[in-house]
Amino acid sequence: MSPAPDLAEPILSGLTEHEAAERLRTEGYNELPGTRRRSLGIIALEVLREPMFGLLIAAGGIYLVFGDIREALILLSFVFVVMGASVYQQRKTERVLEALRDLTSPRALVLRDGVEQRIAGREVVRDDLLLLTEGDRVAADAVLLSCNDLAADESVLTGESMSVNKIPWDGAMPMTRPGGDGLPFVYAGSVLVQGQGMARVTATGGHSEIGRIGRALGQVTPSVSPLQRETVRLVRVLALIGVALALLVIALYGFTRHDWLGALLAGITLAMATIPEEFPVVLTVFLALGAWRISQRRVLTRHVPAIETLGAATVLCVDKTGTLTQNRMSVAALCADGQMYKLDYALPGSLPEAFHALVEFSILASEVTPFDPMERAFHQLGTHFLADTEHLHHDWTLAHEYSLTPQLRAMSHVWQAAGRDEYVVAAKGAPEAIADLCHFDAAQLDTLAQQTASLAQQGLRVLAVARADFRGSEWPALQHDFPFQFVGLIGLADPVRADVPQAIAECREAGIRVVMITGDYLGTAQAVARQAGFDSAADAMTGDELALLDDAALQRRITTVNVFARVTPEQKLRLVQAFKACGEVVAMTGDGVNDAPALKAAHIGIAMGARGTDVAREAADLVLLDDDFDSIVQAIRLGRRIYDNLRRAMAYILAIHVPIAGMSLIPLLFGWPLMFYPVHIVFLQFIIDPACSIVFEAEREGPDLMRRPPRDPAAPLFGVRTLVLSLLQGVAVLLIVFAVYAVALARGQGGNEARALAFVSLVAANLGLIFANRSWSHTALTTLRNPNPALWWVVGGAIAALTLVLAVPGLRALFHFGVLYPEDLLLCLAAGVASVAWFEVFKRFGRPV
Repeated sequence: MSPAPDLAEPILSGLTEHEAAERLRTEGYNELPGTRRRSLGIIALEVLREPMFGLLIAAGGIYLVFGDIREALILLSFVFVVMGASVYQQRKTERVLEALRDLTSPRALVLRDGVEQRIAGREVVRDDLLLLTEGDRVAADAVLLSCNDLAADESVLTGESMSVNKIPWDGAMPMTRPGGDGLPFVYAGSVLVQGQGMARVTATGGHSEIGRIGRALGQVTPSVSPLQRETVRLVRVLALIGVALALLVIALYGFTRHDWLGALLAGITLAMATIPEEFPVVLTVFLALGAWRISQRRVLTRHVPAIETLGAATVLCVDKTGTLTQNRMSVAALCADGQMYKLDYALPGSLPEAFHALVEFSILASEVTPFDPMERAFHQLGTHFLADTEHLHHDWTLAHEYSLTPQLRAMSHVWQAAGRDEYVVAAKGAPEAIADLCHFDAAQLDTLAQQTASLAQQGLRVLAVARADFRGSEWPALQHDFPFQFVGLIGLADPVRADVPQAIAECREAGIRVVMITGDYLGTAQAVARQAGFDSAADAMTGDELALLDDAALQRRITTVNVFARVTPEQKLRLVQAFKACGEVVAMTGDGVNDAPALKAAHIGIAMGARGTDVAREAADLVLLDDDFDSIVQAIRLGRRIYDNLRRAMAYILAIHVPIAGMSLIPLLFGWPLMFYPVHIVFLQFIIDPACSIVFEAEREGPDLMRRPPRDPAAPLFGVRTLVLSLLQGVAVLLIVFAVYAVALARGQGGNEARALAFVSLVAANLGLIFANRSWSHTALTTLRNPNPALWWVVGGAIAALTLVLAVPGLRALFHFGVLYPEDLLLCLAAGVASVAWFEVFKRFGRPV
């Protein structure tokens, strides 16, 4: 068991960055066994299990055994080259996923060098000072140096569903196992459900309680997405077809030509030509690199399959504060004793006396060192207008706290006033909650409602403040038991982010409906909605109105309502379910502990990274690092781009496999010389693999990407139209290459010359398919204006390699090619262009895909 920290040590500055880095080096990351990345050896073994490598090794072994040493060595060397390329690609993907795992691990707020900073939970080290607050997932085992009303859910460790209360450490009690009230320890993996505190880390990683009992927290088992299921099904079908055709070829070749060795090689060649091992590789690469690309826009992907859903989102439910607005609040107006006052920070010391108490008690009702933007605004207000007055009480001691609850949206601080024998109580919260504490009558409630509405209509967030005195010896159980007196209202301004109106307009053009769901007042929400450019801010609904509707009525009502105000976190879940029942694909933002069910229920849960809780982040699919609405829109844009590029890559793979498989089988049926040997298939793979996994992944979006409606999430990747067009592309190439091969043989050219002509034509057509499939709505000449460096590397490499094969006698003999002349090459180029020309015409005059 790790030793308890010594309270005699200085605790307010935490570790230095040097000390933390040294402990990280010597003790390792704060993570459990089993979270390490795959080694190169493991990746290599996984790559070797792929059918393509087995077939290559089998072909090389046959050549080696039966005497063609040169071809055997070439094929076996290709195994290492292709395997090296595959390992590199998978290692690159692994590094991307590892970086994303680091970024999306639970965050921890620590004190280092006396400065608060939020770091990845895996970087927490022993003796770090953790600053804990409600909603955090504790990053490591720690002892509590101080806490206020702190309670934790330790069910993941103890199995007990009830939360347990925490107390500060006495400096002597040894670390114990979790479970039970009144312990001064918090444990890695537990969730703080109430209060706040400061703790010193005693154990990390495998040395923590959760590490010792072997509970693998944080191990998210990826669910199989519809796209993954569809890909696996397609690969299985094509693989079965390939194996069946390969067996047929072996039988036909062996019985008709009585050359069973040649039959086996022909069967292996056909199997290599038809088994589409690229499909799962491309899906993995696209989703992993897509997650990385989205992270560059300050959006982290916790569940990679969510990327494929982004392009299908039809409703985007967002919070107001911090997402649509800047979350940089400042007090703009005060209301006390029936008087309204608009603040002007350009005039220091100009605040009328009637509003001094309101500012004073708003600060007393806030944390001493606030994190909340509203509380910071209160402190800023007091510093600006009440500096050097008796209304700021730096010498008072906080004696007790009452936290905000779902039942009463107000919080109270009890202060021991210097030089007085009584306690002073300050409360702040929703106006109706403070009115409840002050026991308002009907007339007072009516006046309060009018004043609140007046401030809210200006787009201000409204809070109320109350005060009380207390002389008792025991704290009341409820805030209601204090004799509160109403002090006044405070209106806070939170400007709309500058890029929000444009982003909302972009969503509207893309067929995505934006809905605001906020706990703020209706007038405030409507004012912000108007500034943000919502379709309609007038048709709005409050949480009270929502509660009166049954599910059927709510589903009818939400078709026109874009603003929901005074909504509780529990009602967010109901709204998500209602939108889903209406057939919408819902993306939902949230930040609190109670938002987790709604985030889980949404098709795409989006948590706030800057102000959100760990519970919300772990329930979400995406995490916004900057809480910016425009980041969501950019993620949707990238999601659409990734899906479009993935579909084009898959279509290209399917198309190019048709002529390869066809020309492996057709010459056998006609009694002609075989066109392909294994070396030809390997050469083609050197073009196909980087084309489908690198070129198409890097392709930029088309200009109409965000000007078309969301795709149907139930639509398969290969719909009937997509499948038919892909197969037609492949058939067109097959017919052209077949014609070149047949004409060359008919003219009396030998098998080597005919093979060279047909193969070069196929390579030209292959490159043509890459250009043609960059866009299914714009011609290849148009897309040339879109830069894609990877494309030119692949094209240049293919041309250079083919030139070497045709020019170097040894390589020409290895490929069983005859000599080609310039007019032959022009014929091959014309054949390649002709094979895809029809698709270019179709794109110009047909319906865009």
